[in-house]
Amino acid sequence: MPTPQEIVDFTEPPAPDGRSPFVRPQRVESVEVVAYDEAWPVLAAELIARVRSALGARAIQLDHVGSTSVPGLPAKPVIDLDLTVADPDREEAWLPRLERAGFELTVREPWWHGHRCLVLDAPRANLHVFGPSSPELFKHRIFRDWLRSDADDRARYAAAKAGAARAATEAGETVMQYNARKAEVIQEIYGRAFRAAGLLD
Repeated sequence: MPTPQEIVDFTEPPAPDGRSPFVRPQRVESVEVVAYDEAWPVLAAELIARVRSALGARAIQLDHVGSTSVPGLPAKPVIDLDLTVADPDREEAWLPRLERAGFELTVREPWWHGHRCLVLDAPRANLHVFGPSSPELFKHRIFRDWLRSDADDRARYAAAKAGAARAATEAGETVMQYNARKAEVIQEIYGRAFRAAGLLD
């Protein structure tokens, strides 16, 4: 399990020289943020069942995270899941099974908590893969649970998402650049969530 300091730390190491995290080039596409859809938890449950069917016991933990996991929160219509496996670097133990289930590897960055990201086009989903000690797994659940319980921060985040989506689309930016536009508000919300959890004074 990561330490409290590791959980609250947002430092990300740069990619090693000559290496890119992107297995598939980033796409420039309109960023669409839509009203919350009651179907999202149902889709997430179906996707979790699909991943568990593919991996069996190798799926140590699966969580619906991100904005589609927060009732009432507008979001991009893309389901985000966090998958914990024993060792992300041993791709032969889990990746081929997910590829046969329809997922495509798009990001590989072993230098950052072993992270991989796979996507699915129908329904649209991002499957983030980490090892058991990754602090990102804790961050994502803390953020999700805080937004589920705090109406003010939920509204604040919704406004930030709408503004970032408009600006990113007008500028012809990628989703990563859209995410960067929200970063300041996200950090503020994380600070309150971490303090409420006892991770910060």
